[in-house]
Amino acid sequence: MRTFLAAVAALVGLAFTIAAGAQTQAGAPDVERYVNSIRTLQARFVQSNPNGSVVQGTLYLRRPGRMRFEYDPPSQLKVVADGTQVTMWEDFGQWPIGWTAASFLTKEPFQLSGDLTVESSQRTADGLLALTLVQTRKPKEGKVIVRVSENPMQLRGWSIIDNRGNKVEVTLTDLKTGVQLADSLFKYDGPDAGEIMRGGSNRN
Repeated sequence: MRTFLAAVAALVGLAFTIAAGAQTQAGAPDVERYVNSIRTLQARFVQSNPNGSVVQGTLYLRRPGRMRFEYDPPSQLKVVADGTQVTMWEDFGQWPIGWTAASFLTKEPFQLSGDLTVESSQRTADGLLALTLVQTRKPKEGKVIVRVSENPMQLRGWSIIDNRGNKVEVTLTDLKTGVQLADSLFKYDGPDAGEIMRGGSNRN
């Protein structure tokens, strides 16, 4: 479970740390325009973790600042950003969006300049455009690879590789934009902190 949650934390790290950086590379301006055109998004995701486990769920997004990763049963794991903070449970934890440098899909506006550098831009064997991003000041701390299709442009997933080579890979399917999403999706709806710390009867 600890490894699984570490992988989820890495996923949150992607969703809330990418937005701000990069020297212009082929395709980067198009990706920037594409992300800025998105107001709402819903997609299925498959997440492959460093320990070999694979989990699935649904991603909901409303820009700026709101996102929800809801994992399929039997997992009770959810990750929610409400525009102010990020909450993840089963294990209870909250992080101010400012502390996590909320970015990437939720950043308004999304800009590939500043804190990150586009290390490379290339086409993959399956025809996707892959942008590899690193922190400008700490390029050896790990990298994020964002994958999009180009005709038409659509976000297809991302990979997070930490400085020890551990990799979390997320693939998106059935992606829809411009959908109506209920406000309740972006509000914490899990058990309270005390319940989780006690073992939470609703987690049995």
